[in-house]
Amino acid sequence: MQVIKKINNNFAICVDGEGNELIAFGKGIGFPKVPYEIEDLSVINRTFYDIDQKYLELLNELPEKVFHFTVKFIDIAKNELDYELNPNLVLTMADHINFCIQRAKKNIYVQMPLIYEIENTFPKEAKLGKYAVKQMERRFAVRLNQNEASGIAMNLVNARYNTKSQKDEVDKLEMEYDDILEDTISIVENEIGILIERDSFNFARYTSHLMYLLKRIANHQTLDSDNGIMYQSMREEFPEIAACVDLFDQYFRRKCKIKLSDEEKLYLILHINRICVREGL
Repeated sequence: MQVIKKINNNFAICVDGEGNELIAFGKGIGFPKVPYEIEDLSVINRTFYDIDQKYLELLNELPEKVFHFTVKFIDIAKNELDYELNPNLVLTMADHINFCIQRAKKNIYVQMPLIYEIENTFPKEAKLGKYAVKQMERRFAVRLNQNEASGIAMNLVNARYNTKSQKDEVDKLEMEYDDILEDTISIVENEIGILIERDSFNFARYTSHLMYLLKRIANHQTLDSDNGIMYQSMREEFPEIAACVDLFDQYFRRKCKIKLSDEEKLYLILHINRICVREGL
């Protein structure tokens, strides 16, 4: 294996015997003058392929202890999830975890989506997120809000490795996200006759849910469960909101060529109801 560029004392860009570029970790491999050949491969503790160059600077910013914790966590996630993860996740997740730890040490709280909401949509990822939070508290001696698990879970969801055609579809929908957000909110405002507070926490939760919905659409996934009775109950309890969601369904059929499942509509009713509730009234 040939070292072609130093990142820091323990990380370097290398080329393997097949001519493939990779990132290698090993104590002191960045010390010698490059390029040079590593004769004893036992000095290499770990290799990482297909890492985007734009993320390499993170290796100079991340504490090594956090990086290694993240590597082991990603290994566990790969065994638990039934899809391939983007190779850049090891660095982006380490950056996210490091930020969580630093915030906790400074007693800075950032509002995150509620983990129980993520559990309904992404149960495996939520389980991994809760596991990571528990291990972070033990390993780094910090106290974390349990909703930090949702941020870790969504990092896993968003790192699902897509084919090129799927990625193009995701990119297209994300570019249209602002328009879709405003279109759906306009439906609510017009039908119910209220002005939605766009700086409220419940509105932020709705925007996150909508983004996850668009990603599921792009990946040809849908929520579908046995919540039919609850869906009918919610329609009866909030008929005006349910009518708005029916218009959402028509909108998505026209714009995205998909039909929302009852499960998707149930969660939309819940979120829209929250953003329509005026505090203090």
